[in-house]
Amino acid sequence: MNETVERHEFGAEVGRLLDLVVHALYSEREIFLRELVANAADAVDRRRFEALTNEALALPAEANLRITPDKAARTLTISDAGIGMGKTELAQHLGTIARSGTRAFAQTLANAPTTDKPSLIGQFGVGFYSAFMVAERVEVTSRRAGTEEAWLWASEGKGDYTLAPAERAEPGTDIVLHMKADAEEFLEPLRLRTIIRKWADHIAIPILVMNEGKEEAANAGTALWQKPKSEVSEESYTEFYRHLGHVFDTPWATLHWRAEGALDFSALLFIPGMKPFQAMEDDRKSTARLHVRRMFITDEAELLPPFLRFVHGVVDTEDLPLNVSREMLQATPILARIRRAVTSRVMSELKTRAKDAEGYVTFWENFGAVLKEGVWEPGDHQKDVAALLRFRSSAMEGWTSLAEYIGRMKLGQEAIYILVGDDPAALAKSPQLEGYRARGLEVLLLSDQIDAFWPERLGSFEDKPIRSITQGTVSLEATEAEAAPDVAPLLERLKSALAEHVSEVRATDRLVESVAVLAAGEFGPDLAMQRLLRRAGRGFQGGLPVLEINPRHALIRHLAEADVDDAVLSDQAGLILDLARLQDGDAPRDPADFARRVAQALAKPG
Repeated sequence: MNETVERHEFGAEVGRLLDLVVHALYSEREIFLRELVANAADAVDRRRFEALTNEALALPAEANLRITPDKAARTLTISDAGIGMGKTELAQHLGTIARSGTRAFAQTLANAPTTDKPSLIGQFGVGFYSAFMVAERVEVTSRRAGTEEAWLWASEGKGDYTLAPAERAEPGTDIVLHMKADAEEFLEPLRLRTIIRKWADHIAIPILVMNEGKEEAANAGTALWQKPKSEVSEESYTEFYRHLGHVFDTPWATLHWRAEGALDFSALLFIPGMKPFQAMEDDRKSTARLHVRRMFITDEAELLPPFLRFVHGVVDTEDLPLNVSREMLQATPILARIRRAVTSRVMSELKTRAKDAEGYVTFWENFGAVLKEGVWEPGDHQKDVAALLRFRSSAMEGWTSLAEYIGRMKLGQEAIYILVGDDPAALAKSPQLEGYRARGLEVLLLSDQIDAFWPERLGSFEDKPIRSITQGTVSLEATEAEAAPDVAPLLERLKSALAEHVSEVRATDRLVESVAVLAAGEFGPDLAMQRLLRRAGRGFQGGLPVLEINPRHALIRHLAEADVDDAVLSDQAGLILDLARLQDGDAPRDPADFARRVAQALAKPG
């Protein structure tokens, strides 16, 4: 081997992932062309944008994407005049796979239903590697614009790749696929043009397919967002949506409009029909694309607030100069007005669609946790977002809104009651609900991480305060029940035994079957927020929890009425506290000691 050729290992995980891409996605082989063409178009867009501030990077007069099939050599070549890549970039972009994690992708791909597998390629950022579904070897020759050096990246997709110096007359990239014997259909010009029309017809850069030495146009290159809505079919919208997001689902909502007057822009936005596989918490910025006079400028203009970052699409304006810089984007009042207008339009669409309760559930289950951030974030849309929220409830199946909850409130009920935790199924069985159910009071069950934050920020809805049932003391009317024993002396003894772990021990009427439950102090965060702070390693310095006991429970009656010595009481008190912690989703203070005490209790006769 040439001494200048460097061999690099992908690594064990990447080798496994390549095997999954090649074999698990076999039925959708044609998507390899869409992925490679989309990458090439992005490279041309990036070079065009960088050339606005660096004339040395200017594109050639004809910046086409050229696809050349060679049946005799059994190769397919995809060439672009884009920004290109240097040695380091080739190693970074083609030598590592998926920002979201190779292991996570491999696991998801292995477990996904067959119908979901095609969408995983684009979702996890591994589009380039789909080439190995049809190619036994892939060679990438690239020269970074502004440099004289070219490099060749090559791999057979079996665990390693090579890097070597190469030559390329102009900046850009050539990808050569050495096709597998069973993939020769992709060397037919007609087949190639059909795939491009299906997946990439709306790419603005001309795509040419070579056929016996002649160039044949393969795409219309129309800026779909600038066409009247009446001239765009649902199929065209869906194709563009899939091209834009590298996905395969159908949009849940399509927003296409033109603003004229004080602002002049066209917009084509999509709300996805499927939740992305990559966690949306990783990057809290909108990636909607900003164009100026059809030219792509950036996807970092943050055209929508973070709580609407699931919205994809294009906003194209005439009111900004083509050489707009990122610094200017942050300062220009024009873009600020466009952001407000686009955000208002999306919010209006959500309000309208929320009236269809059944259809709205699909959106809510996909993106509700992200939308809730709009209540936490400062801004003008806090109340509007609150009206769009949906919740599980202790009193009904399905989802309900804050307004619907208020419509069901009992006469004299002053607050909206909520219970925050990690698992909605566990929340529905929480002993915290017992007293509320006994009194016919509905409690909303919140189980997303953001639920620990936004209720306090919102404070109230339609003048009804939002109150966590684990925070402070909640006054509940007494119910008809058997008389409770006098537990005042017992409370003092329990408090003394648990002095290091609780701030107070008190009797409560809000328990029916459970022996005890934890509550937060009257001031400070509720129990869910305290757990979240502990898990984040930040601890909680606001005081110890309150232990509330059920004076009518058989165990409490026994401890109150029998002559129990201090040692036994101390042991029982610790057991009660640990049971309350378990019910709230926390571990016992000392799991081994807890197990010992439970075993001892079970061993006692009777």
